[in-house]
Amino acid sequence: MPAWLIVVIAILVVLVLYVIVTYNSLVSLRNKVRDQYSQIDVELKRRFDLVPNLVETVKGYTKHEKDTLEDVVKARNSYVSADNMSDQLKADDALTKAISKLFALSEAYPDLKANENFTKLQDELSEIEQKIVYSRQFYNDSVMNLNNKIEKFPSNIIAKMFNFTMKEFFEAKDEERQNVKVKF
Repeated sequence: MPAWLIVVIAILVVLVLYVIVTYNSLVSLRNKVRDQYSQIDVELKRRFDLVPNLVETVKGYTKHEKDTLEDVVKARNSYVSADNMSDQLKADDALTKAISKLFALSEAYPDLKANENFTKLQDELSEIEQKIVYSRQFYNDSVMNLNNKIEKFPSNIIAKMFNFTMKEFFEAKDEERQNVKVKF
């Protein structure tokens, strides 16, 4: 067998191995992004299951705060009925904002603030919110790793060949960066 043929075969083997390794790496990163999104979804589900209990507890103390309670319920229902990730992100943003207003109301109602059920629900929701923050952080890290691999040369060639697409980051909206204002 001629030397040039051995060199060509070796180069082809190296290229095939590179394609296989890169493809498998992209698949692993894509699956990690899906897993991290699923973890966020789990925590959001826990939050949404807790919200009706919180709303019912607050209702007894804040009968004239109907709009805030309706916003919480409406945002929760929007998430449940969302068909895709983009709609879920919008609904999640709305719920986060509504819950912040709900907690701000507790400052105006000392009896509510002292209520054991409300305090327990608030603590539980705060714990869930922390887990959501961490889950979003891990998700964004996973998305960054996948997007980097998709964009960097030479793995971008393999990514393009097998139709790997960039994923969206979780980002805070402008209104989430501002303090919640509650007016009475």
